[in-house]
Amino acid sequence: MTDKLKVGDYMTYDVDIVSPDSTVADVIGLIERTGHESFPVVRNGKVDGYVTSTDLLLCGQNDKISKVMSTDLVLAHQEMDLADAARVMFRTGMSKLPVVDKHGKLIGLLSNADVIRSQIERADPKKVWKLKRTLETIHDVKISVANDKVAINQLVPTQSKIYADELEGRTYELKKGMVEPIVVIRKPGKLLLVDGHHRVIAARKLGIDTMDAYILILEKDISLGMEKTARNIGLHSLNDIKILDYPPHPLVEFTRRGWRRLK
Repeated sequence: MTDKLKVGDYMTYDVDIVSPDSTVADVIGLIERTGHESFPVVRNGKVDGYVTSTDLLLCGQNDKISKVMSTDLVLAHQEMDLADAARVMFRTGMSKLPVVDKHGKLIGLLSNADVIRSQIERADPKKVWKLKRTLETIHDVKISVANDKVAINQLVPTQSKIYADELEGRTYELKKGMVEPIVVIRKPGKLLLVDGHHRVIAARKLGIDTMDAYILILEKDISLGMEKTARNIGLHSLNDIKILDYPPHPLVEFTRRGWRRLK
């Protein structure tokens, strides 16, 4: 596991594309259906160009996209450092970068929103490795780390409450395909949810059964402090988590107070 975030960790895989043979009318229809304002232009899996709503302004409805698209392309690779891709976007003024594989085939899209998302409550490798080292030191055990999917209904929470406003935000992100890995500890016969309670409850509300996770694997069934605390406050399943409508998430409240002071 590396400390550096990659484009592939945060890019959007479900990408709306257009063909060079599409017409301006076709793209206008796609804009109306999706709410997006720009699209990669793809032929045989490879990016030929890029078209934005601005490119369409002075064009006829039947004009081919191949005639109006931009062919001055900036592309990213999924193994590119996310920070490097963000610099490219900033310097070029581009809000989205098509992401291609080693054969030049389109596999995703990196947007400004994806870059921002990478900085918000991310379960990054540093966080996971810090937890690993802490548990190994406290309990004198060896822990391995894996990336895999976990079944939501098997998770045992370690956090008793979540905030409705934060839950709403996580639900929106999931609907947009912005899926952060959660962090779990796997013991013999048990999966403890360590980080990602808002994400998990949001996913369950949307009918999602599995989520990507960083999994810290304990081969021995040792008793963990967080597990004892959860058991003592009656946390046995996700149904035991309380959703608080008020007060709002502390970060939101702090931001509001700070804004009032500035006015």
